[in-house]
Amino acid sequence: MAEPFSLTVAEAAQQIRQRTLSPVSLAQSLLERIDALDPSLRAWVTIDREEVLGTARELEMELDRTGPRGPIHGVPVGLKDIFYTAGLKTTVGSPIYADFVPGYDATSVARIRQAGGIILGKAVTTEFASSDPSPSINPWNPTHTPGGSSSGSSVAVATRMCAAALGSQTGGSTCRPAAYNGIVGLKPTYGRISRYGVVPVSWSLDTVGILVRTVTDAALMLQVMAGHDPNDPGSATQPVPDYLQQMEALGCPPRIGLAKGFFDDHSTPEVRSHTQEIARQLAEAGASVEEVGLPKSFATAHTCQRIVSNVEAASFHEESFRNRANEYGPKIRSAIEMGMLIPGVRYVQAQRLRRQFRRDMIEMVKQVDVVLTPAAPAPAPQDLSTTGDPAFQVPWTSSGLPTIVLPSGLSESGMPLAVQLAGLPLEEGNLFATARWCETVLGVNLSPPDFS
Repeated sequence: MAEPFSLTVAEAAQQIRQRTLSPVSLAQSLLERIDALDPSLRAWVTIDREEVLGTARELEMELDRTGPRGPIHGVPVGLKDIFYTAGLKTTVGSPIYADFVPGYDATSVARIRQAGGIILGKAVTTEFASSDPSPSINPWNPTHTPGGSSSGSSVAVATRMCAAALGSQTGGSTCRPAAYNGIVGLKPTYGRISRYGVVPVSWSLDTVGILVRTVTDAALMLQVMAGHDPNDPGSATQPVPDYLQQMEALGCPPRIGLAKGFFDDHSTPEVRSHTQEIARQLAEAGASVEEVGLPKSFATAHTCQRIVSNVEAASFHEESFRNRANEYGPKIRSAIEMGMLIPGVRYVQAQRLRRQFRRDMIEMVKQVDVVLTPAAPAPAPQDLSTTGDPAFQVPWTSSGLPTIVLPSGLSESGMPLAVQLAGLPLEEGNLFATARWCETVLGVNLSPPDFS
């Protein structure tokens, strides 16, 4: 029988509902796993073991009295350390927030609790979810970056210290570390999950992300957290469908658009060849694979995202930066300083171009069921001074379209490779259906060899 720590979210939730696994046993298994692995991997910042086990005991008794509270009853979930948690430190990877204890939960955290989830702890983030590397270690090779900014969350999921963890994405901070660590990463539609109670980088770009090991778990976690929140001005008002039901509704092999141009031009030969091979495998399994052309407005995407992100970061940090600039890391400090120098007219122009770009990207994706690209230009770099290149995520984050990253193999150097699928806004159910079809066809399930 599999160790409890190795179970996926869906597997653990099902066993708990069937009374073949207790929430306490699952929590203990994960805490023991963390005790064994985290000293070398440094994925976690704060874990309140007494609270975790106390909540697990309460949920176990509640299960016997009234049944499961929700779809993830008794399943522990990790949180990137930018999510507010009532009574538990939220340090944002910065000395400025080192002792900050929120008085309330982020909406996403509250919804996890309402669904029966247990907050396992706070995972390492890069400073203010930006580009200064975190101390987390890539479990595939300690000389390679684990990516960022959701580095601790990705490492924890990859090494079975938790089955699910929350991240966030302003450029590529969920899907890129997912690719680098060999797991599934979901960036939903902008506004599909509330950002209330999440320390921001950029209000008009930030998206709550999900890090798991299967497409089913991504759908399950989105089901738990999606929905309108009046506390978040960017929250989508559209009703939340049944993602798990929609995931099952794929009637025939999908139409897949292979995006070339920029993605080919910026990939290493190995990644380019690997992506072509993945497209071939999917076509042989019955998918219709055709090339799709990127819109002309694609040329503005990266510059506009950078302008907007820097200006909005400068706006959020203005007061504390005025008095404590020396306590910021060099990369986040540089971004804030650049944001302060960008004229307002440039910011407005960037936002206008983003709106046109979003429309163009939607028209491109409408031609097919999903658009396929590599998840990153190369495997995780052998360079601990960087979190990697977010270029292949930025266009989707800037346009607000949902994307999911699937592990797809290993590089010649033994590092994970991945592909990225993109869908239409608020149509995550269709994205899940195609992603799970691809997941089944590819049959890739990666696990770091020294942490299996």
